[in-house]
Order: sequence, then C-alpha cells, then structure tokens
Amino acid sequence: MTNTPVPAQADGGATILEIEQQPGAWREVATGITESATTFLRDVLDRPDLRVILTGAGSSAFAGEIAAPALRRHLGRRVEAIATTDIVASPRDYLEPDVPTLLVSFGRSGNSPESLATTVLADELVHDVWHLVLTCDRDGQLGRAHRGRANSLVVDMPERTNDVGFAMTSSLTSMLLSCLLLLGPARADDGETLARAAQFVINRKADARALAQTKRQRFVYLGSGPLQGLARESALKLLELTAGEVVTYYDSPLGFRHGPKSVLDADTLVVVYLSTDPHTRLYDLDIVAEIRAQLGQDAVTVLSTAPIPAALGPAVVLPGLDGLDDALVALPYLVFAQYLALFTSLEYGKTPDDPFPSGEVSRVVKGVTIHPMDGDGHA
Repeated sequence: MTNTPVPAQADGGATILEIEQQPGAWREVATGITESATTFLRDVLDRPDLRVILTGAGSSAFAGEIAAPALRRHLGRRVEAIATTDIVASPRDYLEPDVPTLLVSFGRSGNSPESLATTVLADELVHDVWHLVLTCDRDGQLGRAHRGRANSLVVDMPERTNDVGFAMTSSLTSMLLSCLLLLGPARADDGETLARAAQFVINRKADARALAQTKRQRFVYLGSGPLQGLARESALKLLELTAGEVVTYYDSPLGFRHGPKSVLDADTLVVVYLSTDPHTRLYDLDIVAEIRAQLGQDAVTVLSTAPIPAALGPAVVLPGLDGLDDALVALPYLVFAQYLALFTSLEYGKTPDDPFPSGEVSRVVKGVTIHPMDGDGHA
C-alpha cells in the first residue's frame, strides 16, 4: 500500500486504498517482466510432456482457476488448478512422479502453512520439478525458500500489493496478471488496457455502493470458463468481508440450473459475468433473461465488455477490452466485485480491514499442522 493516510474503517480503511491502487500496480507488473524470467520459463516450457499446476489456498487458488483455461489454450500443455489444501492432504492423488511438472505457486505472504509444504512435497515426489513462485512479500517463507535455487524462479510483485487489509485485492490481481504475462496470452501493453478498464470501474464505484445499500441477504455470482473462477473469488470476497453474515454462492450459468438455482428468492442479487467468447456468451445471456423474468430486472447485475440486447435490460459495460481473453477481462470485473463486497461489509456494520476482530478467521491462516510422509510417500 502507498503512504496515503488510511481512511477510517467506516470509509473503507486500507481495503479501499488497496482496491483503488490496482490500475497503477498492474501497469507496474506489466512493465516489470525480466529477461531472466522469460529465459527460465522458456527452457522449462520447451518440454512437450510438461504438466503445469497452478496452486495456492483460498483466493490464491482461485487465481489459478481463472488462469488455467487461458494457459491451457495458449501453451498447448496440460494445465491444472489444484489448491495447496488439496495437495497437502492427498499428495499422491495430485502429484505424478514421472511427469515433468512446473508448479506455479500464488502466495500473498507465502507464509500459509500449506504453501511451503506443497513445494516440499513436489520436490519429494516428482522426479523433474520446477517452481514459479509469485508473491507479494519479499521476506515471506515461500520466497525465501526458493530464491536462488536452480529449479526455482521467484517473481516479486510491487511491494505495495502486499495488502494489509484482511481480503486479498491488489495482491491477487497482480499475481494473476503476472502469471498471464509470463505463461499466458497477456502482452505488456495489456497492462495499460486493463488499468484503464479498472479506472472506469473505480470512477463508478457509486454504482456498487448503491447495490450494497439494498442490503440483500443472498448473493450469487455466475461465470463460465475462467469467469467461474472469478465467480468463486467474488463469492468468497463478500463472504469474508461480511464475516459470513451474507449468504454467497457461485456457479456457471449452465450448472446453476441443475439444483443450485433453488437458492434464489426475492432477497437475492445475482451477478453475471459475461464471456467475451461469442458461443459462451449465448449461454450467459440466456441465464440473464431467465432470472430477470423470474425475479425482475433489478435482481441481476450484468458485467460485460460490450452492450447486450436492449430486451435483456441494462448491463455495466467496461470499455476497451475487445479481443482480450476472459482470464484478462476477469481483472477489471473483479474490481467491481471487490467494491461490492467492501460496501456490503460497511452496510452490515463490519470493519473491512478486520471483519473478525475476535480472531476466528485470520489474514494468514494459523493452526494448521503439516503431517510428515513416510518413506513410501504415505502420511
């Protein structure tokens, strides 16, 4: 975070500053990719049998879910998003000893117990493994453990993105953008395009505040492909910042009809993230029409990169994003979700920088015991 004085909690605290610093942080990330980083990754990616695992816990895991489809298409490789919490609990189910693997670790601080444990397990169980560590804390345990290793590359985000607020905001989006620049379809000039779209959202934060002031009891986020990972992160953000007082849910537009749609009632707000893919977008628009017909126009907020048919009602249209992959469009979409979570938190009387003042949930997870494996790779 910058040296700007931190607002009072009732005015958004450090969290609102960290949301609003994202355009500048993204510009910095986009111009900070080094030749040594691209060389390291080029040599690793030259292996045709390479498997790429994107990993992290909580929001850091969801960054992988957003990025994985785009990387899979761009690299023509096997790319999977697998949470550290899954790998640590069942390493043999996810780590394949004979498959060369690039493990991409997302970690705001790098101090979550599962983060370092996952890389240790990969070193123990996979014969040929390389590590790409994306972190916002130069002094974090994960970065320190991998800095200087021949099979590891540590990429530090701008120092200000090591969010001090409870919720990951600029940390998450900066690591995601870095991943897409290093391994995916993003180009350096996309940083400016995305920053402008984020600033568009920031300039219209009053729209998110107005939605929050309706004090809905249920929020549903829907998105397809990479945008389903975004929907999951959006749901978590609001759940965290309201300290669980608001019910949140996420799904894909098609999956939502298969039972989860039961969650809808008159006090539900549905946020639909429209895909840039013309085929996928048809299904997104179908669910917009269906839910608005059921609950009314105001029950659905639509985020899009282009206008939608007038018969379907209004949409928040972010300009200048034509031709970008959904994984990149997810970044400015997420700024809107962060504002909605923050302002809803304030409407419910929470302190957004620390919605759990009694310590039930902490910024960095504590209390996890990492159990050793025996010589046969069993816990």
